[in-house]
Amino acid sequence: MDKNRYFTWVILLIVVSLALGFYVGKYYRIMGPQFKTLRSGQNKINETLDIITHNYVDTVDINRLAESAINKIVSELDPHSSYIPASDTEAAGEELEASFSGIGIQFNMQFDTILIINILSGGPAEKAGLMPFDRIITVNDSTVAGQNLGTTKIMRMLRGPKDSKVMLGIQRGDAEELAKFELTRGDIPNYSVDVSYKVNDNTGYIKITKFSRSTYKEFLTAVAKLKQQGAEGFIIDLRDNPGGYMESAINVINEFLPKGRLIVYMEGRSYPRLDSYSNGKGSCQEVPVVVLINELSGSASEIFSGAIQDNDRGVIIGRRSYGKGLVQTKLDLNDRSELLLTVARYYTPSGRCIQKEYELGKSEEYSHDLYNRFMHGEFYSADSIKMADSLEFKTIGGRSVFGGGGVMPDIFIPRDTTGITSYYSNVINTGVLYQFSLVYSDKNHDKLKSFGSYQELHEYLQQQPLLYEFADYAASKGIKKRPTLMNISKELIETQIYAYIVRNFFDYEGFYPIFMQDDATLKKAIEVISEGKWKPEMIGLCDKNKNSPNSMEFSGKAFRKPIYSKTV
Repeated sequence: MDKNRYFTWVILLIVVSLALGFYVGKYYRIMGPQFKTLRSGQNKINETLDIITHNYVDTVDINRLAESAINKIVSELDPHSSYIPASDTEAAGEELEASFSGIGIQFNMQFDTILIINILSGGPAEKAGLMPFDRIITVNDSTVAGQNLGTTKIMRMLRGPKDSKVMLGIQRGDAEELAKFELTRGDIPNYSVDVSYKVNDNTGYIKITKFSRSTYKEFLTAVAKLKQQGAEGFIIDLRDNPGGYMESAINVINEFLPKGRLIVYMEGRSYPRLDSYSNGKGSCQEVPVVVLINELSGSASEIFSGAIQDNDRGVIIGRRSYGKGLVQTKLDLNDRSELLLTVARYYTPSGRCIQKEYELGKSEEYSHDLYNRFMHGEFYSADSIKMADSLEFKTIGGRSVFGGGGVMPDIFIPRDTTGITSYYSNVINTGVLYQFSLVYSDKNHDKLKSFGSYQELHEYLQQQPLLYEFADYAASKGIKKRPTLMNISKELIETQIYAYIVRNFFDYEGFYPIFMQDDATLKKAIEVISEGKWKPEMIGLCDKNKNSPNSMEFSGKAFRKPIYSKTV
């Protein structure tokens, strides 16, 4: 072979090699992540999404796939770990903050229309001239009346960044034309202490609906007010309180304990034990205290009741609490979404964990626990609750308490079925009773707002034939009159109608004293304090047939959870 031909073949071989190398390199750039995934076994989610992005036959929304993957992963953990998309983080945090930015109204939906119930003092709505019982028909350029938008979407439309503006179209009375109001959003207080008032000459009642950023400050204000009015003992109502910030609960508990008492401790696999102790500076260290709980009292509410119980500081009355003893921490992700990850368990001073049993990835079964309790009869008899001896712990005074699922009260009060009929259940479950209260308040607004106190308005309402008017209204909504059943439920129905009408004019300061007047759990708490039996060691002096945690007590009315207005 001559030299020219030799060099020609060499050059051709080099060109082919380069071309082959380029092709193979391109192939490996495309397929490389697949091989890397097979080799490493780490970061599989990111690499899988990357492979899909570069190689999948169709265009896909990779962010949607990522959100779905994260939700699926978190769902395989405990029932309280959760993922919050970036679009929902602001709303998720607002509920427990001291304030949010809004227009300063409380509203309810009446026939798919926003009905303003209350104007918050000093807020944007008051400054703009809005009035109770105005109806919001439009928000900016969007019609909201009759659109079946739901309260969550409406709240998002009415809330917004501070100093931003919103235009409302308002229907007032029988006016045919909408009145236009431009409001500048501002800071709206987010209260967690619904009400505080005296239930007798020397006992104060404080209702805490959640443990928010401002709860401790609100609580101190309530205590100071009640002490000034002569209160010497306190009933703290935590029923239906789902919890909130642990720090707020610890601060409130601290007000009742002497120095050096353990309040709660937390511990997890990667979370070293952290103890919280009282500092001895509390303003209520010597006063009688009773705490009310039920099956919807969870988390921080259980920290509170557990600390009071384990330190033998007061008496717990009601029903077994929810059983949430897991601690979540908020982890911010790059796109402003959040991961609420369970990192520890909390333990009461005696060492018991309140968390009820759960299996990883089985949150649906977990959510059925309250229903299972109901079907098992627990809401009506403490005898149905069996505590394992292995979960027995001792309070500071040597009393037996149990872990393994909620705080068991010292005095058990079952749900009461007195006055409950199929007619009553129907008007409550359909919302007809509450709707009647709104309609009546609206129709008689001028007369009802003329009273100077809730007591005067309540007395007036008791003289009106409201039960018969209500029966006619309910019948117009398809609920047939049942005179016999109505008579059995008369007291329940009338009490709630009075309470809801009064709330429309005097807020919770007038609502709770009426709504709670026949509450069995509150009545027992008042009795315990009045008779000086609020110390745990005094429980045994009560009538054992009535007040033992393993017995039943049927007096008064069942606690009815109020229907709350929405605040924006």
